[in-house]
Amino acid sequence: MTEAPSPKPTAELSADEARRIALRAQGLLGAPDRRGGVRGVLRHLGAVQLDTISVLARSHELVPYARLGAVDRSAVEGAYWGAGTSFEYWSHAACILPIEEWPLFAFRRRAFVARGHRWHRLTDAERSCAEVLARLRGDGPLTATDLGGARKGGPWWDWSETKIAIEWLLDIGQVVCTERRGWKRVYDLAERAVPAELLAQEPDDGSCLRRLVRQAGAALGVATRADLADYHRLKAEQVDAVVADSGLLPVTVRGWGRGGGTAPAWADPAALAAPPRGRHRTTLLSPFDSLIWDRARTERIFGFTHRLEAYVPRPKRVHGYFAMPLLAGGRLVGRVDPAREGRTLIARQASLVSPGAVEPMARALREAAGWVGCDAVRVERVVPESLAGPLTAAVSAG
Repeated sequence: MTEAPSPKPTAELSADEARRIALRAQGLLGAPDRRGGVRGVLRHLGAVQLDTISVLARSHELVPYARLGAVDRSAVEGAYWGAGTSFEYWSHAACILPIEEWPLFAFRRRAFVARGHRWHRLTDAERSCAEVLARLRGDGPLTATDLGGARKGGPWWDWSETKIAIEWLLDIGQVVCTERRGWKRVYDLAERAVPAELLAQEPDDGSCLRRLVRQAGAALGVATRADLADYHRLKAEQVDAVVADSGLLPVTVRGWGRGGGTAPAWADPAALAAPPRGRHRTTLLSPFDSLIWDRARTERIFGFTHRLEAYVPRPKRVHGYFAMPLLAGGRLVGRVDPAREGRTLIARQASLVSPGAVEPMARALREAAGWVGCDAVRVERVVPESLAGPLTAAVSAG
């Protein structure tokens, strides 16, 4: 689809200015909001992606760690799920979302209702859904296992009728995922889990989309139409319909266009109000971190191509199973594929873009090791090999 004509830009930014604005908007430039803690990170980002892979830690733990440092891991789950402050729903993917965003996804819930199904179809929808709702009403929050089992006995996608029913009720908003327990979703009635004042709100599609685009713009700082759409997985035409009235300002960014030319974008007014300044965070990033979850945007902003290789056959992997990019000095300067062996953090492969990345990588590895309860770091392979000695020495020196 052809992008709608952009209004007259209010500012022209360099690629470097856009990069710094993006880092500040994501909470990775400047002093972290430690008073807001994990909940503050979630509210600011608007969405934290969930994923089953756990190597160093689960992705939703790595997101606040990247911004706040060695936050108490035992408190992370409580901060996300405690006291009804968030819920899980479909945003960029399966994400933890601030409870305040419940009304904003009314457009998606209505779309599911209009479609009538998602991946699976119920054999007897009325009976199955009624039985699930009755169990939740009588017994309180339950997992799919508590309700009778998630699978028929075959592969993971061979869902039981109960699992199909509970996921459908989640899609359309009659039930809510209130937490993960042993990585299983815990479901509750929306009328119990969502504050009444939020549950009563039913904004029209335009209002939902306008507010989600504005939220994405604030979390990204400066963004193309495609960036705004990708954040909560909206359609391009949905963004086009509301972005001019979202409160974001039209800008152009030099270096974002074809051949290094200018490209139209949208910026959060607050991001343009003052130059982004402050200390750059040196940290390892989850591949599912919202700073880099959009691969095209990551390459455009950082000149860094990154691909999750967890599902790539081992012989074809270039950087490793769960390679985590290294952010230092406001740039992506390497990546590491971590593992754990007892109380030792292992860098199965560290890939560095230059000798200048040695010290930041060593510092990031030591900090990550301490955070997950390891007291030693072992480096197994370094690319380029000429930096293996310097990196091993730098890790040991700490």
